[in-house]
Amino acid sequence: MAAQVSRALKLPAFNDSASSEIVYVTSPQVALESDELSGGGLPRIIGNSAALRRILGIVRIVAPTDSTVLINGETGTGKELIAEAIHKWSDRSNGPFVKVNCAAIPAGLLESELFGHERGAYTGAVTRAIGRFERAHRGTLLLDEIGDLPLELQPKLLRVIEERQFQRLGGAATIDADVRVIGATHRNLSEMIEEGQFRADLFYRLNVFPIELPPLRDRPEDIRLLVHHFATDYAARMRKPITAISEEFMAAVAWHNWPGNIRELQNFIERSVILSTDGVLRGPLPELTCITPSGLKWSKSSAPITLKQAQSSHILQTLQVTKGVIGGRNGAAARLGLPRTTLMYKMRRLGINRGRSYLEFAEIAGTPD
Repeated sequence: MAAQVSRALKLPAFNDSASSEIVYVTSPQVALESDELSGGGLPRIIGNSAALRRILGIVRIVAPTDSTVLINGETGTGKELIAEAIHKWSDRSNGPFVKVNCAAIPAGLLESELFGHERGAYTGAVTRAIGRFERAHRGTLLLDEIGDLPLELQPKLLRVIEERQFQRLGGAATIDADVRVIGATHRNLSEMIEEGQFRADLFYRLNVFPIELPPLRDRPEDIRLLVHHFATDYAARMRKPITAISEEFMAAVAWHNWPGNIRELQNFIERSVILSTDGVLRGPLPELTCITPSGLKWSKSSAPITLKQAQSSHILQTLQVTKGVIGGRNGAAARLGLPRTTLMYKMRRLGINRGRSYLEFAEIAGTPD
């Protein structure tokens, strides 16, 4: 058997003053297609998957309205970035974008944090304080982790959203609140309603326009772009001359399930850059529990080594997500950014059958030509 040659994805040349923008990278060994969906001052929303394009299309539709939006998604999927995109693409973009994490503030202080308080409203209130609603006047207020809002505060929030008025804690004056509210949560609010932990009337008022963010495992075609972006960014920040990413590293990252989604991936790439001792990013691969689409653990023996294997595994992973569907808005061709006929041609050339498992193909692709 011919000796296998290790290959690497090239990164832009290291430059002390270089920006973190993704650039197109091509070489005889690897072609890394990248598309950073950054418009309207949104450089951190990165990807080219059909799932992400669909979400950004929905954002552009709802942003110009003044409707309340509820963003659902697992931890680390980018709910805050989507909320910021709604604000920046809205008519309120010149106003403030105010954030409050309902889970990070003690329940006893959250009411004052939201609505403010007058001097003497409670022990320790020695001056008047302006709340988040007042700060967000003529702008947007993101209520992150809205599922953790205490039950006793929920009717007060409902009243503000419906009447656009509130009183500071300990005050009598009515204050107008020209604020667009966006809620975000990783929790299932419908289940919380059944358990008596969340008010149904508040849920229906927040759920005017729901947006469901897909987890990273449902947009695997974006992983390579995100790795490339974070690696370039952290290499520049830490002034490390990293110029390439090993294919072994990229294969392991592509197969990992990423339960912490983009946040987990970002932290892993940062750690990998810190540990890097030469110009190639290799990372602490033993940290990853890599699961293939067939449900088996990834190992070095099944890692794509040649370009043919890398392309094939990427197509197979996408077909696994789409359950073999090639055409249509949510099919594999759309997710890969290819015409349907082009994808079918590539599959024929690579010997990929929609019903063939990864292990069956790996057996074929692993043999030298």
